[in-house]
Amino acid sequence: MQFLSSIQSRLVSLFIGFLFLCTAVLGAVLIATQRVLAWLDGQHPQLTRVLQTVVRWLSRHPKTISTTLASVLLAGGGGAFAIANLGPDISKQPIVTVTVPVEIDKLQEQAKSLDLVDISLTRTDSTRASDTPESLLRRLGLVDPQAAAFLRNNPLVKQALKQAGRSVLADADSQQHLRQLSVRWLNNETDTFFQRLVVKRTPQGLQAALETSPMNTSIRMTGGTVASSLYDAADEARLPDAVIGQLTQIFSNQIDFHRTLRKGARFSVVYEVLEADGEPVRTGRVLTAEFNNDNKTYQAVWHQEPGQKGNYYSLDGKSLSRAYLASPVAFSRKTSGFSMRLHPIFQTMKAHLGVDYAAPTGTPAQTVGDGVVEFAGVQGGFGNVVIVRHGGNHSTVYAHLSRILVRNGQSVQKGQTIGAVGTTGWSTGPHLHFEFRVNGVHMDPDKVIQQAQSTPLSPSAMARFRSTAAEARAQLEAAAQMREGAAQ
Repeated sequence: MQFLSSIQSRLVSLFIGFLFLCTAVLGAVLIATQRVLAWLDGQHPQLTRVLQTVVRWLSRHPKTISTTLASVLLAGGGGAFAIANLGPDISKQPIVTVTVPVEIDKLQEQAKSLDLVDISLTRTDSTRASDTPESLLRRLGLVDPQAAAFLRNNPLVKQALKQAGRSVLADADSQQHLRQLSVRWLNNETDTFFQRLVVKRTPQGLQAALETSPMNTSIRMTGGTVASSLYDAADEARLPDAVIGQLTQIFSNQIDFHRTLRKGARFSVVYEVLEADGEPVRTGRVLTAEFNNDNKTYQAVWHQEPGQKGNYYSLDGKSLSRAYLASPVAFSRKTSGFSMRLHPIFQTMKAHLGVDYAAPTGTPAQTVGDGVVEFAGVQGGFGNVVIVRHGGNHSTVYAHLSRILVRNGQSVQKGQTIGAVGTTGWSTGPHLHFEFRVNGVHMDPDKVIQQAQSTPLSPSAMARFRSTAAEARAQLEAAAQMREGAAQ
């Protein structure tokens, strides 16, 4: 059988080789004929008549010539295929298994040396409100009753693990025993230092220590394009809510985000991130930003003179910030303006001495300017109300709050959250009633806010600002390139 298979394979190879040879020879003959005909036509014109006779004969019998060549090639291929099918069926051939032993040199010695290697395993997680020391260690993949008992009884550890959402990092050995555990958190969202509790195994046993360390600041940049809403675009660009909130405040005096934000609007932003042990903890300040809306480009850069309060400026040095924010509630809509109206409860015509902003209950309400809390509590039909006193005998009122987050006498800064939208007092639905008073007289908030301007840069500060603006332009170009790259 092997002999017949060998003969068959050789015959198939010969037929296939013969077909390739015929094809190659035919191609060579055609090329040579073409060259000879061209040479004869140029060197011996007297042979042109004879050549023309041959060409006419070839032209009259193209099908005959093509059929003959195709028949020869087809016959050769068919013969090779027929011979190939005479062989045995490969699926019926016996299967042979070949086993070759592999020997690893000094395997036992290698295994013993691996046992001597000190392996350190690192795992991270976050604390939960329902955590016990055992459940936390179990979630971290540790089996260490001694460590669980220490975490349960140490007062520093109990205090650190009481709050949910704190970052936990654990180092363990190959036996799943705790070597070191650290818990990291901020006491206040505005802190620049973070707290770190470290539990470490020492020759004397487990010990705990509380540390305070400064956070590092890193710079990040990104951008996006508005397809449906600004918040959706921010989520697509992985931009924190705190940063998008700053963006709306920065450009609130130039862009009406309630009504004029267009589909296709583009933004680029460079902002700070505060990190603890190399991990981001919270976002910082927006350093520079650009917004292109309705074919108009708006740019902003943060600049702070030594010993003075910082502000946002356009890249040519014009102040972008007014003394007051355009609105105490972001992404809301006005339902009542400063005018006469039919009172929704008493059904009588009465002057509305403020502006109402409709928003869901719990929406943050922010003070529109720097000042001091003059009143925080319940006041008649206003329900829960906060009154902030500003400079120049100005004061603002925030009424119908669901909760109050400030106290009497507390200093507040522009944009700081002082409460949440609600429907307390005389209210038919969740909204914020906002008033502006000058020397105790009610004024139209829109007009007062539009007229209040911030102090511009002094001529002596412009040289330092130009350096800041040049750096901002380079950062915005880089952020725009990242945005375009992400869109492709």
